[in-house]
Amino acid sequence: MDHYIEINILPDPEFTPPTVMNVLFSKLHAALVSMESDDIGVSFPEMGDDKPSLGSRLRLHGTREKLSRLASAPWLAGMADYIRARDIAPVPPNVTHRIFRRVQAKSSPQRLRRRMIKRKGVSQEEAQNAIPDSAARFLKAPFVRLKSSSTGQNFQLFIEQTPPQAEPAPGAFSRYGLSQTATVPWF
Repeated sequence: MDHYIEINILPDPEFTPPTVMNVLFSKLHAALVSMESDDIGVSFPEMGDDKPSLGSRLRLHGTREKLSRLASAPWLAGMADYIRARDIAPVPPNVTHRIFRRVQAKSSPQRLRRRMIKRKGVSQEEAQNAIPDSAARFLKAPFVRLKSSSTGQNFQLFIEQTPPQAEPAPGAFSRYGLSQTATVPWF
C-alpha cells in the first residue's frame, strides 16, 4: 500500500455525487472481479465519522504495479465527463491508517425468526417472543447502491471506517476494495 490513485467526482447539474459514486463503485467492483484482485483497497477522504456520506472523492490504494494494471484497464470508460482521476502517486510519509469495511444490519426480524425456526426447531410463537419487531436494527452508515451480478437485485453496501491507527495492518481486500482487517493509508 505504498501508492494511490485519487478520483474526484466533478460537479454536475444532472447527477449528484452519490449517483456518480454508485456508478464509479460498480465499475471498480467489476474491474476488481475481472483482475481477481485482493490487494487493492479503497478509502473515502471526505467521509467523516459524523457524516452519513462517502463524499465526492475515492482513493484506490495498492502497489504501483497493481494500480498501473487497474489504470490501464478500460473500467473508467464513459466516466470522463463526471470524474477526474489523478496519476498514480506515492503515499505521503508518516500517515495514519484506517480500515474501511462492509457492515450489515440485522434489520429484518422476520428473516431472523425464520432462521431461528429452521436452525433451532422452535415454534413461530417462540420465535416471535424471542425476536420482537422492535429488534430491527438500521444502519446510519454511508453506502453505495449496487446491483448484484449474481442475483440481479439492487442492494445497499454500507461502509464503515475505523478510527485512525498508527501502524498498518496486513490482510486481503474484497472485490469491493474493503477489508475487515487490512488497513489503507489515511491522509
